[in-house]
Amino acid sequence: MLQQSIESTTDRTWPQEGWTRVPFWVYTDPDIYQRELDTFFYGPSWNYVALECEVPEKGSYKRSWIGERQVVVVRGEEDQIHVWENRCAHRGARLCWKNKGKEESFTCPYHQWNFALDGALQGVPLKRGVLRKGGMPADFDNAQHSLKRLHVHVEGGSIWASFHEDPPSFEDYSGPEVMRNLQRQFPGKKLRLLGYNRQKIDSNWKLYFENLKDPYHATLLHSFLITFGLWRADTQSESIPSASGHSTMVSRNVGKKKSEAAAEITRFKEALELHDTDTVTPKPEFEDGKVIAITHFPSVIIHQQANTFGMRHVIPKGVDSFELAWTFFGYEDDDEEMTRLRVRHANLYGPAGFVAMEDGEVLSESQLGAHHYGHRAAVVEMGGKDVEAQDHMVTEVLIRAFYKHYREAMGL
Repeated sequence: MLQQSIESTTDRTWPQEGWTRVPFWVYTDPDIYQRELDTFFYGPSWNYVALECEVPEKGSYKRSWIGERQVVVVRGEEDQIHVWENRCAHRGARLCWKNKGKEESFTCPYHQWNFALDGALQGVPLKRGVLRKGGMPADFDNAQHSLKRLHVHVEGGSIWASFHEDPPSFEDYSGPEVMRNLQRQFPGKKLRLLGYNRQKIDSNWKLYFENLKDPYHATLLHSFLITFGLWRADTQSESIPSASGHSTMVSRNVGKKKSEAAAEITRFKEALELHDTDTVTPKPEFEDGKVIAITHFPSVIIHQQANTFGMRHVIPKGVDSFELAWTFFGYEDDDEEMTRLRVRHANLYGPAGFVAMEDGEVLSESQLGAHHYGHRAAVVEMGGKDVEAQDHMVTEVLIRAFYKHYREAMGL
């Protein structure tokens, strides 16, 4: 009872140390969580919703999420992409009940209101009543009762949407560093869908973004990464914060090797060998030789690791739970060998991946550690106290820069 009392009376004032501290109440307070949804997901932001290759033909659709609101992504007339809320304009019932498919139009199961691919209302059963009785008023205008349509931006085959009435340009919202690396991976070539994974993690959604803004944990937590040289602290790397809460982590695949730094880390398993080395032997495909992970706040992490490409879509499900929807893809012009490698390297990630499995466990434990400790704060001083780009990965600069943006946006 004492702990509950402390939690319920905790002052929601940010610690005086500023962005080098993260109060644990940001992970547990339901009022803060609702403000985050309104500020970030439903505010002047751009949220990832799908890849164009998931809706390849007219009438193809996919259900997706922005925060806790479900939306439908549809390819309509003249190859145009539409995104609208998955709720009928009549009584609010879910309109689309399947995750993917193809339709000529969408009809609500409840009262049969029918909507075009772009969300426009085009039919109301019994609109004029029966036997000259009932029906809609004479001034009822279909055009005034379309589905809630979102602003849409397509970037090199990735689809983004915004609830805001007047969102910033996608380029301005993303910033130059993120745009440069996003276009590196999405250069305009047609994409090929390779598969999905989905998992539920019992932690606050922000902890996953922090995890991908924390390059130095990979060397300490993930034996597989450091042992086989897919991501390790003793390689040339960069940690680059951007505006609007985004960031970029850069490293290189160096293969399995023992070094002075690796010898100091217990997770390095020199004796560990693989009979099938395909999983840890990527084929070069970018001239810069870089491995890049982009956190595009608030909805997705775009990863390139070995030869696998993936979109990690973060879907909040309350203050202490989120879904992580993985979409793996390649390019339509990939040869058979590259496609095979992309699929093989996807085994690194997902709920049972050689690497990502540990992340879900430690984030759940971190959430448990936050409960009833809103009066305390995490310390994020690794790599100093500033928020400028750094040329190494033994740092928490990306987390500090994120909470600088977070506090300003939330008014904390």
